Amino acid sequence: MREFIFNISLFVLSVLLCLPASAQGRPDRMALSLEEAQQYAVEHNRTLANASIDIQKAQASRWQAIAGMLPQVTASGSYSNMMGYKMDLGAMQLSMPPYATFNVSTSLALSGAQVVSVGIADVSRKMADLTLEKSEREIADQVETLYFTALVTEATVLLLEGNLERMRRLHEITQASVDAGVAEQTDADQLQVQAAMMENTLSSTRRSLEMVYNSLRLQLCLDEDVDLVLTDGIDDLLNLGTTASLLASEFDVEDNYDYRLLKESTELSRRQIALTGWSNGPTFSIYHQYSGRHNFSDEPTMNMTPPNMLGAQLNIPLFTSGKARAAVKDARLAYKKQLNTLQDTELALNVQHRQLVYNLRTAIDKYTVQKQNMEVAGRVFANIARKYELGVASSLDVTNAGTSLISAQSSYVQSLLDIISAQVSLEQLLNK
Repeated sequence: MREFIFNISLFVLSVLLCLPASAQGRPDRMALSLEEAQQYAVEHNRTLANASIDIQKAQASRWQAIAGMLPQVTASGSYSNMMGYKMDLGAMQLSMPPYATFNVSTSLALSGAQVVSVGIADVSRKMADLTLEKSEREIADQVETLYFTALVTEATVLLLEGNLERMRRLHEITQASVDAGVAEQTDADQLQVQAAMMENTLSSTRRSLEMVYNSLRLQLCLDEDVDLVLTDGIDDLLNLGTTASLLASEFDVEDNYDYRLLKESTELSRRQIALTGWSNGPTFSIYHQYSGRHNFSDEPTMNMTPPNMLGAQLNIPLFTSGKARAAVKDARLAYKKQLNTLQDTELALNVQHRQLVYNLRTAIDKYTVQKQNMEVAGRVFANIARKYELGVASSLDVTNAGTSLISAQSSYVQSLLDIISAQVSLEQLLNK
C-alpha cells in the first residue's frame, strides 16, 4: 500500500494557528464525533480569535469616524508669576501679579469626507464579519477532511494486517513443506519477501495514521499525548444519499464567501471615489472658548483676554492644479477594475461549480468500481491461497494475487479520500 501524501502546508498552518493552552485541565483522552471535533476546533483556534479582534477593530474604527463629527471639548489651566515685575507706563506703573488661567474650548468640524468615512467603516465591519464566518467554515472543513482521512487510514491498517497474517501463514506452511522435502526453498523465499513487503507497507501506513492524528490534534489545539478516539465511522460520514442531494443543489453565487467578500471590497472601492472627492471639498468648523483668570493680588492690573469667544470657519479649496481631479479619476479607474474582477469571479465560480460537480460524480463512480474491484481481488487471493495450500497453485500465483489485492485496496482507499475531498470542495463553494 503506497503511503498517503498529505498537504504539508496545512500541517504547518495548523501549528501557527493553534491557540496556546495550559497543560492544566487538558484531558488525557477525548472521544469526539465529527460535529464535536469541528466545534472544539472552532472554539480553540487563533485565526478565529484574530478574526473576532478584527471585528472589534472595525467597530472601533466606525465609532472613531462618528466621534470625529461630534463636539470636541478640551480644558487647560496654567499658572504664571512675573516675580514682582511692574510694567512702566510713564505716568504710572502697572502691577503684574501672579495669576492662574483656566480655558475650556468646544469645537465642531464637519466635512463630506467624515460622512463617507462612516460608510466605509460600515463596509469594513461587514467584511470582518464575513471573514470570521469564512474562517470558521474553513477550519470545520479541515477537521472534516482529517477526521475522515484518519478513519480511512485506520481501515487500511486493518486490511493490511489481514493480508500480512494470511501471507505469513502461507509462508509458514511452505517453510514446513520445504523442511519436509516436498517443496522448493525458492517458493518459501518468495512468500517471505512478499510478507516483508506487506509489513513495510503496513508500517508506512501506521506512520501515516499517526501523522493524520497529529494534524488533527493541532487543529483541535491538543497536546501530542492526548489519546483521540473518533466515535463516527466511515459509513456515518460517507452518505451517498446526502452526496446526491448535494449534486442536485443549485449554485447561488451570492452564498459564496469569496464572492461576498469581493463584492464588499468592490463597494469599498466605490465609496473610495466619494472619499477622494470630499477630501478636497469644503470643511466647516465652529468653536467656542471660555477663558477665566484669577490674580493672586489685589493690586490693579490689566486683563485683555475676553472670557468668551465664538468663531466659525469655512474652508473651500479653489484651485489644486488638477491634483484633486486626477485623484478622483484614479479612484474611478480602481473601482472599474474591481467591477471587472467581480464579473470575472462570478463567471469563474459558476465554471468551478460545474467542475466540482463533475469531480464528485467521477469520485462516486470510481469508488463504486474500486469497491467491487477490491472485493473481487480479495476473493481471488483467498482462492489462490487455498489452491496453493492444496498444491494446485504456485508461489508466484500467490505473490501476484497478493500484489493485485494490495493495489486494489490502495485504489479503494484513494477513492474514499477522493470522495470526501470532492464533497468538501463542493460544500465550500455552495456554503452548505
